[in-house]
Amino acid sequence: MNKTRNMILVAFFIALTAIGAKIEIPLPFVPITLQVLFVFMAGILLGKKLGALSQLLYVAMGLIGLPVFAKGGGLGYVFKPSFGYLIGFILAAYVIGLIVENRELNFKQAFWASIVGLLVIYACGVPYLYYILNNIMGVNITPYGAVKAGMLTFLPGDIIKILVVASLTPQIHKRIKPFIENKRM
Repeated sequence: MNKTRNMILVAFFIALTAIGAKIEIPLPFVPITLQVLFVFMAGILLGKKLGALSQLLYVAMGLIGLPVFAKGGGLGYVFKPSFGYLIGFILAAYVIGLIVENRELNFKQAFWASIVGLLVIYACGVPYLYYILNNIMGVNITPYGAVKAGMLTFLPGDIIKILVVASLTPQIHKRIKPFIENKRM
């Protein structure tokens, strides 16, 4: 029963992240999507291991060619400026789950855990964006240009997503706690 429930929960967050990728505002290098909202929720609600697993499987599905990323899928996605953010999703879900585990979840906890998760995503995404643009795509961009294009542009929207997550997840967690409490890893 626990394994089946875990598989369903992981699959649910893979699906949500994939749907979040398709809700986008196109920008030159990296589109604005709702993916991070579901990454944060996965870490908070599933815990570090299952949250990270949901994102690892999401990335793996995209790399094998399923069109789950904002711009499709396939192994060539490794050479896109946005791929570093996808790596960050896995690490962020783990870190967020680690921060909130064994704590009574409230707005403040969910907010700060999501802030740390966002910093993890940016720490993976911005340097990757810089490297790919300069070394693979031949776009001359400065480190500040990469920060501006890969972080500052997204920061206001990401803060709004964090506020939504911090407002919703404590309520969702209370309702599903009986179903997930025994499986947190």
